Amino acid sequence: MASDQGTNQSVEKAAAVLNAFLAGQPALRVSDVARHAGLGQSTASRLLATLESCDLVQRDQLSGLYQLGPALITMAGVALNSHPVHREARQRAQNLAAELGLGANVAIRSGATLFYLCNFEGTLAPRSFVLIGQHNPLHATGLGKCLLIGTDAQQRRALLPDLPPYTTSTITDHTALDAAVERAAQRRYATEVEELALGRACIASPILDHTGTVCAALSVSGPLSAIDLDTREAELSRMVIEAADAISTGLGYLGPADRIPSRMQAVR
Repeated sequence: MASDQGTNQSVEKAAAVLNAFLAGQPALRVSDVARHAGLGQSTASRLLATLESCDLVQRDQLSGLYQLGPALITMAGVALNSHPVHREARQRAQNLAAELGLGANVAIRSGATLFYLCNFEGTLAPRSFVLIGQHNPLHATGLGKCLLIGTDAQQRRALLPDLPPYTTSTITDHTALDAAVERAAQRRYATEVEELALGRACIASPILDHTGTVCAALSVSGPLSAIDLDTREAELSRMVIEAADAISTGLGYLGPADRIPSRMQAVR
């Protein structure tokens, strides 16, 4: 038992070291890792050396700074390739990005946030970074509103007790969020205009699994000047819904193609 407990603690400490690199700085000193992980500097140094031997971190020989290693990219690729939503949605999202010139994103719900499985950028919506593996709030995104379809008002309040503002347009009231989710369920798509970031907008549609449960959502996004919902909402919503429906069919959903089932379970 004592040995098992020691092993568990070692794994937890190693995980804390790796998680230190998620705080925003890609390259860290040993002292930075120790501070983020809540460890002594000598313990952090030993763990980094072990992780480096496994290619889970790598150390720059000139600066002495550590960053995440290539083995994690291999693991991430295996995890993505084994995810059924990613496998089914990847090509369709990529096609949307190429056809529209906008960003195309696929996300699932992870607790009280959304988690990006796919992210492709079109020529009109370039980014200097990828969204895959990142989290965003549910209440401030079109993807998140779609992922909340199937939850009731009480469940949403338990899941999201606070609705923090990101801009002056962010929904911060549960009654307004209830209305937005209900509207998304009825229309089969949700919009978001400058709720998460100024100058950007998106339109999203839910993806259903073989049981009719919302398991993911697909969106196109970009600068206001490129997505132009005032004139393109009908066109973009149709294309996003069609792509989401095709992904749902690929996942085994055989329900009616013209509407979302009125009683869907929330993704757990």
